[in-house]
Amino acid sequence: MWSLRSPIEAGKHVYCEKPLSETLEESLSLARLADSRGVKSGVVQDKLYLPGLRKLRMLKDAGFFGRMLAVRGEFGYWVFEGDLQPTQRPSWNYRKADGGGIILDMLPHWRYVLDNLFGAVKAVSCIGATHIPERFDESGKSYKADADDAAYATFQLEGRVIAHINSSWAVRVRRDDLVTFQVDGTHGSAVAGLTRCYSQHRVNTPRPVWNPDLPQTMVFADQWEEVPDTQTYENGFKLQWEDFIRHVVENKPWRFDLLEGAKGVQLAELGMKSWAERRWLDVPPLSLKG
Repeated sequence: MWSLRSPIEAGKHVYCEKPLSETLEESLSLARLADSRGVKSGVVQDKLYLPGLRKLRMLKDAGFFGRMLAVRGEFGYWVFEGDLQPTQRPSWNYRKADGGGIILDMLPHWRYVLDNLFGAVKAVSCIGATHIPERFDESGKSYKADADDAAYATFQLEGRVIAHINSSWAVRVRRDDLVTFQVDGTHGSAVAGLTRCYSQHRVNTPRPVWNPDLPQTMVFADQWEEVPDTQTYENGFKLQWEDFIRHVVENKPWRFDLLEGAKGVQLAELGMKSWAERRWLDVPPLSLKG
């Protein structure tokens, strides 16, 4: 937080990673400070620039889905504990005192993905877990992992769309990519990963028959058509950074400011509160006004 406050107070434009801070109060304080100083700001929202999600947006803009019904997201992979094999993530990720936890890490991502592609988030129900209670740090020393390494969250979006996203560092991958989103609508469905996207229209939807007494003969993965690459997709971080520079230099329109970053922290905070209180929570609108 302080690494942002100082340049904002000096009147410098700022562009930063997410999460903006560990609390909504701190995040809104930064957003309001930037607004009061006339500072232009940006928060990384790179998933929106991924080829797979850009293809989903193209399908949505073309009316492919009809009325959108539901979104199912799967994110994660097995992060080694550090004893049998070296871990792939820093040890602070699994310590609460150091700001670790997958809810604070990933729900800010899911906030801008859901808001911008599928519908504004209106409510959340989340349960977290610390599936692996002991891990080994960079020096090979064991430590207590007390931060959440998995989160199972359901969201109510505008337009009656239901979204559910599983996020886990304790899951083994049997899907096309490390993150996938399936979107189902009245007229069609699509599944996207980081780069690829597959679709199935209502007129091409097969008719499976439930019969537990016989082996399944349909190969369901073969019944989807890949959405082709119609352009060259450059690195998402690079593209967003260029957009921000154009905003600063040329005053091009821009929406991924610190307030948008605060929305991500808000959802993470509500997700943790939902877990603690074991209940649904509404997601109220945020504004720069106190």
